Amino acid sequence: MNQVWRVVIVGSQPTSMLGTKLILEEEQDLTVLGMTSSGTEGVRMVAEQLPELVLLDYQLQDQTSEAILEQMKQLSPNTHVVVMTDNDGLPLLQSLVSRGASGLLSKQASTFQLIHMIAGLREGVASLPLEWVRQGIWPLTASAMNEGGLQLSETEAFIMERIVQGITYDKIASEIQVSRRSIDNYLRKIYVKLGVSTRAQAIEKYALYTRQGRQIYA
Repeated sequence: MNQVWRVVIVGSQPTSMLGTKLILEEEQDLTVLGMTSSGTEGVRMVAEQLPELVLLDYQLQDQTSEAILEQMKQLSPNTHVVVMTDNDGLPLLQSLVSRGASGLLSKQASTFQLIHMIAGLREGVASLPLEWVRQGIWPLTASAMNEGGLQLSETEAFIMERIVQGITYDKIASEIQVSRRSIDNYLRKIYVKLGVSTRAQAIEKYALYTRQGRQIYA
């Protein structure tokens, strides 16, 4: 019999979390230690319990999932973290895996897909939806420099210009009349396009391109 994996669920919808808990606990080798809608509380639970698996909702209110993921992996490096997404999993794949995620799964995934992914992780195997592969996952791993340009939209380039200038995210959001959360979403996409995982790396690569006068826009 497999080792019983202890699971923490960090999600935005209590009803959905409860449904997931019931599904997992139908398996003899899975037990749910706890559920929370708070990223901060989720990090605390991981630090205290060191679970084998965390199911982490990409959309949380108190922190970005990237920040939570990094904190969890620092506190418990052997914990597998699977990020649950709505419909933007493919663009986020490289960014989240680079931060330590063991997998991404749609919130609309079937029970079989969820259990199959967990079974794969036990064997050191990552699973991806076939549709993601068909959409062209491979270009995400290519360096933007090898493609001859950063391929940023005008809005993304403007945001990077302001960040390089030291402008705060809140002020940038006000300037382009979007929410602060939208800036976070833009940054996730920018990081993927630049092939970086931190703000400092993004600034360095963007500054390098602008100094060299190389192509920025898609």
